[in-house]
Amino acid sequence: MSSPPTSRYPASPPPPAGLPARRAALKLLDAVLRRGEPLELALHAATQGIPAGNDRALVHAIAAEALRRLPDLDALIDGATRQRLPDDAKARMVLRIALVQALGLGTPPHAAIATALPLVDGGPRKLVHGVFGAIMRDGAGLPDVPALPDGAAARWADQWGAEMAEAAARAFAVRPPVDLSLRDPADTALWAERLSGASFAPGHVRLGDHDAITGLPGFAEGAWWVQDLAASIPARLLGAGEGRQVLDLCAAPGGKTMQLAATGWRVTAIDQSKKRLERLSENLARTGLSAEVLAADIRAWAPEKPADAVLLDAPCTATGIYRRHPDVLHRIGPRQIAELAELQALLIDRAAQWVAPGGALVYATCSLEQAEGEDQAREFLSRNPGFQVVPPDAALLPQGISATDDGWIRTLPATLAEQGGVDGFFIARFRRV
Repeated sequence: MSSPPTSRYPASPPPPAGLPARRAALKLLDAVLRRGEPLELALHAATQGIPAGNDRALVHAIAAEALRRLPDLDALIDGATRQRLPDDAKARMVLRIALVQALGLGTPPHAAIATALPLVDGGPRKLVHGVFGAIMRDGAGLPDVPALPDGAAARWADQWGAEMAEAAARAFAVRPPVDLSLRDPADTALWAERLSGASFAPGHVRLGDHDAITGLPGFAEGAWWVQDLAASIPARLLGAGEGRQVLDLCAAPGGKTMQLAATGWRVTAIDQSKKRLERLSENLARTGLSAEVLAADIRAWAPEKPADAVLLDAPCTATGIYRRHPDVLHRIGPRQIAELAELQALLIDRAAQWVAPGGALVYATCSLEQAEGEDQAREFLSRNPGFQVVPPDAALLPQGISATDDGWIRTLPATLAEQGGVDGFFIARFRRV
């Protein structure tokens, strides 16, 4: 019997393990940097075909850390190339992915480059291999404090001063803490002890080292939910509800809705995203709290009658949560800030119409841009003389956070920095007089 014919060419080596995750990370970076898509929204499309779990988590980790370290990675690349690579060149994108793994995520260099080279062909392949090797041989590393993108650093220094921009960079180097809001503030000491955490306000616990959130005591029975300390302030400013009616606008995923319901308000939670409202309803079910949930665009919707209070957590640039979402520093610029400020002005004027006489209006944004905070509040007052600022009672605020001379709340990167910091927020409470 004759032997089966053999190929004239040797079999191609199998692709390195982990290549699909790196290919997905490349797609994800491209979606953020070239098309301006939010990282979390682009993740689903980029990871099609990759099983849920550790591989998808790796894709997110590579892309997020590359975005957090982008200026530092580019400085290394530019220092090792004779001619600067274009910002959107595939070779630069692949080098970012390889370098951030080797220098930021602890991936062995040989594994980082082995999974990067198949992402490029031809001359760029040799270029990527050579630049990566040169950087590794030089013993290069990433600085302890990440460099902010030039646009964000200059914008924040102009608005707040150089010290704020420096504090923002230092905060970028620290993993954001995990804060919990409690269903029953009376149990604050109990949950702080059970979870080995610290509390800065009634109904708040900041976790130290911890296991997976869903496995912690109190999660399954709905005793608490994850919510940054600064994000809890808008609802705190409204105090106890005592059965009064509040409209929670742009409410999903529901942290403030649950706070309000837990303190005795009759809550109508409105958001235009049905998918995000599903998550809000799930959170309400887990915690055993209740609220009326409506899917509506508040630019067209209106209540049947005014409410005792209205809370507007307005759509914004989200630059205040840049530590958790580093993509915002690369997607947001003056044009996006101006567009969202215009939308915020429309929404706050509309929300003001729904406040009963003597009632409260709380306006909040998770933004570090004055155009979305301080400027917005001042312009609102100039357009609406029937409202006045009501400075918060200090007892309503977390430890270490106080009102400004103007009577509103502003958290910045230096706020509670020694305790891990908080997200950047602007919050103002107005009364209809």
